[in-house]
This record gives sequence, structure tokens and C-alpha cells, in this order.
Amino acid sequence: MLFGCALFAACLFVYVFYQPGEVETGERKTRLTYLLERKEATYENLRDLSFEYKAGKLSEQDYAVQQALLEDEAATILAEIESIEKTRAVVRHGTRRAGTANQGRA
Repeated sequence: MLFGCALFAACLFVYVFYQPGEVETGERKTRLTYLLERKEATYENLRDLSFEYKAGKLSEQDYAVQQALLEDEAATILAEIESIEKTRAVVRHGTRRAGTANQGRA
């Protein structure tokens, strides 16, 4: 009986803590990918809020407060997305210019 319990505990330990050589991981998310997902979720929340207001589930005051909060969140997200895209564009154009300048000297 004791041997059976020890064997069960050992098997359980191996099952829980064993890690195979290759562990599958999900897609690596960048900050831009995260922000784009947040933007879509915020827009969906705005649509849901509008639907609930039209259905009479929210008072006009509650609707206005929630709408303002969601619109502020969306504006913040859009500003950060724009900032990241501008930075990427500057890096791309700067790299092209440096490459063009080096080619002219060769």
C-alpha cells in the first residue's frame, strides 16, 4: 500500500513538473499589436454601450459618463499607436537615407 502511494506521488510529480524539450509558445506580441487589440475592444465597448443606452438599460447621465471614459481611452490608445507608427517611419526612412548615402560614396 505504501509502495503504491509512493509510486502514485512520483508519477504525479513527474506529470506536473516535467517539461518537454520544446515548449510551444504563442505569438510574441509587440506593443503595437497590443494597442491595436485594445483599440478594437474599446470600439466594441462603445458599440455595446450605445446599444444598451438605446435599449433603455442606462440613464442618459450614466451613458454620457461611460461614453466619455471610453472615448478618452480610445484617444489615448490612438495617440500611442500614432506615436509608434511615426517612430517606425522615421527609423525606416533614416535607414534608407543612410544606405543611399553609403551607396553614393562607393
